[in-house]
Amino acid sequence: MKQNSEIRITEALPPPEMADSAVSTGISKAHMGLTKTAMLAILAGAFIAFGAIFSTVVSAGSTLPFGLSRLLSGLTFSLGLILVVVGGAELFTGNNLMIMGWANRKISTSGVLRNWSIVYLGNMLGAFSMVLFIWLSGHPSSGDGAVAERIVQIAAHKCTYTGLQAFTLGILCNILVCLAIWLCYSSRTVQGRILAIVFPITAFVAAGFEHSVANMYFIPMGLVVKDWSDPAVLGFLNSSPELFNELTWGNFLIKNLLPVSLGNIVGGSLFVGMAYWFIYSSKWNKHTNT
Repeated sequence: MKQNSEIRITEALPPPEMADSAVSTGISKAHMGLTKTAMLAILAGAFIAFGAIFSTVVSAGSTLPFGLSRLLSGLTFSLGLILVVVGGAELFTGNNLMIMGWANRKISTSGVLRNWSIVYLGNMLGAFSMVLFIWLSGHPSSGDGAVAERIVQIAAHKCTYTGLQAFTLGILCNILVCLAIWLCYSSRTVQGRILAIVFPITAFVAAGFEHSVANMYFIPMGLVVKDWSDPAVLGFLNSSPELFNELTWGNFLIKNLLPVSLGNIVGGSLFVGMAYWFIYSSKWNKHTNT
């Protein structure tokens, strides 16, 4: 009996049970208190920033082929979601899966919007706090300015997209992020959850998709480095001024953060959350599950 119990504990949940777990998790999130939600959201913003910092350092001054460099950036960025899932935190993009509980009529519209609003603002505060800490630490000057250069390059590139590009890249990103969260519902172990996270997150970073919470760190960090660094460290700015002229607070908010956030909602809520709700939880399809 004990052996059977141990097997049950370690085996993966099948998708129908994953859907039930996603719904129950969403209900818990909707009823979580304001202070707890806000504090966990701030942590998540900081955790994603740690992944972004790790990814930036690894790619700074890289002479590797494009694909290998992006692969390493994605693998290291996975740290952020691992900290969120294993450590416990509230991430706006992952919480888009709360739509499954809403579709099951277990969470009200106001409950979903309340959580998303608190978590989004908390994620932003956590990410902005990391911008301040990293700047005060002097970290951007690492590698004889290579890290500072990479920070600005990443941020500037993110401000060059059209609204449609940013929106679409946001959709694609959160499909993979929410699939990572979805796969975590199948696992009963820390190791399984980490493995579930690494490949989807590595894929979205390597492909260049856009994550709103990550951009709350990447772009403000680039703006701070661009505007406040020693000109001698950032001499490379003169080589392509047309690119770095795009790096402004206005472009961050309007050309990137807004369309990317909307794209993240569509990608996570519609293409993952509602898709799996329809397959495993909807009344129309309820009796066809196998």
